[in-house]
Amino acid sequence: MGETGQMGPSSGEDGFEGSLAAIATRLLGSPLESFDACITDALSRLIDLLGVERSTFALVDPADGILRSIVAVAAPGVTPFPIGAPLHETRPWAYKQLTEKRVPVVVARLSDLPPEAAIEAQLWQASGLKSTAAFPIVAGDRLLGGFSFGTTLVERTWPRPLLERMGLVAEIFAGALLRREQESKLREQLAEVETLRGRLQLENDYLRERTFSAAGFEDIVGESPTLRRVLFQAEQVATTDATVLISGETGTGKELLARAIHAKSHRGARTLITVNCAALAPTLIESELFGHEKGAFTGAASRKIGRFELADRSTLFLDEVGEIPLSLQAKLLRVLQEGEFERVGGSATHKVDVRVIAASNRDLSAAAREGTFRPDLYYRLRVFPVEIPPLRTRRDDIPLLVWYFLGQLGAGLGKKIERVPTSTMDRLAAYDWPGNVRELRNVLERAIILSPGSALLLEELGEGGGIAAAASDPRAGARTLADVERDHIIRVLESCDWRVRGPGSAAKLLGLNASTLYSRMKKLGIRRSASTPSRTTKLRG
Repeated sequence: MGETGQMGPSSGEDGFEGSLAAIATRLLGSPLESFDACITDALSRLIDLLGVERSTFALVDPADGILRSIVAVAAPGVTPFPIGAPLHETRPWAYKQLTEKRVPVVVARLSDLPPEAAIEAQLWQASGLKSTAAFPIVAGDRLLGGFSFGTTLVERTWPRPLLERMGLVAEIFAGALLRREQESKLREQLAEVETLRGRLQLENDYLRERTFSAAGFEDIVGESPTLRRVLFQAEQVATTDATVLISGETGTGKELLARAIHAKSHRGARTLITVNCAALAPTLIESELFGHEKGAFTGAASRKIGRFELADRSTLFLDEVGEIPLSLQAKLLRVLQEGEFERVGGSATHKVDVRVIAASNRDLSAAAREGTFRPDLYYRLRVFPVEIPPLRTRRDDIPLLVWYFLGQLGAGLGKKIERVPTSTMDRLAAYDWPGNVRELRNVLERAIILSPGSALLLEELGEGGGIAAAASDPRAGARTLADVERDHIIRVLESCDWRVRGPGSAAKLLGLNASTLYSRMKKLGIRRSASTPSRTTKLRG
């Protein structure tokens, strides 16, 4: 350790960010069984980074609400804090600051302690403690625990930049504890389901009630285990003010999940404010987020209120947050940390109370490592990460989504689809859906338009043509409706060997009377050419 008041030799900015990245990655990705080991590793890294001799991690005991130590580490030759000790007995004054006022306790020397901490000063002196800093771990209005550092060799000061960084560490610990809590609850649920395996119907009723009964999740359709886990996480974090980072491929429903989280929060009565960062020019994002003063730049004819001010006491959804320019990320980090910002062209500081939910289809972790996204902003956003699975990993949900969209879209288009052939549903379930739920919806909307009857008829999926090709190729829009209808009827006729009437015929597949189909064929000039091969000895019809 260096001189009093300085951090250790490995505690430069790069060293801190690297250690913080390693701590966050392991804590947020570790299974329940290794949580204590991960905390021990994190504290060991931090005491080395800070150049101190002791560190303690404590949690609120759910049995009596008392803060007790669960992990304690110390440098060689230094006695660690006793495990399981109730902090209110050995640290009465500091305990009150952490649990009631929920503020850090920072003491550079024992003489700095107030008179009401006289007993504490005696206990610290007896244990050889010279300086200490302790921090509460809070999520929303819940106190989850606390952690502390202490020196036994020399006194030291705790500079403000270090204390701010420890606040970020506290948020990472809070995110890890929330994940640990929800994983523990989820395991309890799975164990209960296992004991009810023989009562399958009751099990399904229980899971549906547990996962989907809450208001705000009605539009998120599916029953797969992966989707249930996402909704369980969302329900747990919704009631807090923790920052949420939603990741997932394009079209998976990130904004829908963000709206559901907001709806279930205590801010749900207010409007969710959204910003699509990818849809704004880099020069406009700052003004859109923070507003601008009159005359701030060419074209700024009047003052404009930014989205953060609009979202005061509500939630701001930052979609595609990875597209925010690097030059603006420091200002975004400040408003997340302090709730403060200035409008473009202004000098007045504005304070807001905003809960942020961010989303991205980019790998922000890789972007942080590559230097295209600030690591400190990444960890500030990733307090509670939620990853939405792609549709190809939850194929069991596809039939539910198909019928949901058929009802929703059919009502809007004035058409009712009553039947989906098994072969059609199998094709929908087997397709990989690179555009996920959004692509499925678009495909079904076009299929409803092209289906002349009450049965859903589906063209080719993917890049080979049909529905997906028409959606991606602008030239497809130049075809007339008659051309599309003619090609579709010919394709159906060919699939059933030009059988017009009877079981398995084109008329049955199209949901039409045979006479109506003959009339349309005549109108569209559809006739079987002599060169068309047949699987039968004569044309049936």
